[in-house]
Amino acid sequence: MSEGPRQRIVVVTGAAMGIGRATALAFGEKGDFVYVLDIDLEKGSEVAGLNEHARFVRCDVTSSEDVRDAIGQIGEESGHIDVLVNNAGGFPAQRSLEETSLDEWRQIIDLNLTSVFLITQAALPLIRQSEEGHIINIGSLAGQLTSYRTSPPYAAAKAGVHSLTRVMAAELAQDGITVNALAPSAVMTERIERLRDEKERQATAATIPLGRYQSPAEVAEWILFLASPEAGFMTGQTVSVNGGRFMT
Repeated sequence: MSEGPRQRIVVVTGAAMGIGRATALAFGEKGDFVYVLDIDLEKGSEVAGLNEHARFVRCDVTSSEDVRDAIGQIGEESGHIDVLVNNAGGFPAQRSLEETSLDEWRQIIDLNLTSVFLITQAALPLIRQSEEGHIINIGSLAGQLTSYRTSPPYAAAKAGVHSLTRVMAAELAQDGITVNALAPSAVMTERIERLRDEKERQATAATIPLGRYQSPAEVAEWILFLASPEAGFMTGQTVSVNGGRFMT
């Protein structure tokens, strides 16, 4: 008898909440084995516990030591990575340029941009062992559009993610690895609920032609597509899924 397809190994960073959580669960529902990477032990373990094909690995994605240890564990256990989703990110508060301290600037850049570099660099040897490797970086409309208020370092970092995606795609095409970015907008996550009150959320929804926030599950479906054979000839692209808020 011929063997069936091997189980794909998926790594999702920032997988304890929001888009990362929805993505980890969506891959698990497809039968993939998911490594749930996050700094939040309680919530990360909870996500992994919802899927029989998952494991939580605590990892501060801004720490080169944590990243090395986490990827090392995955390598020992699985030997390869088929899909890497660089999702970890965000910002703690919406401040103006003048209000942003240098420490906060560096923290947000590290979380949203440097983490993509650290995780991808560490994981590359394992991704090269995949039969069909995919890297999906989560950017943001904030990195494409500046007509609405957001965190300055967050916008700068996400623009960097989009640019780094193209550089990575050009370098890794020879290895058969696709690298794409997803730029969502106004996703109803725990962070948005914390940062914006109901009035602010309604005002934001009013700027979206489709008239609503998108759900983390909707974003996860796009991530699944970018990691699928159907997207196998697509690389170096930033897919903007924003309800018509930004049209090109």
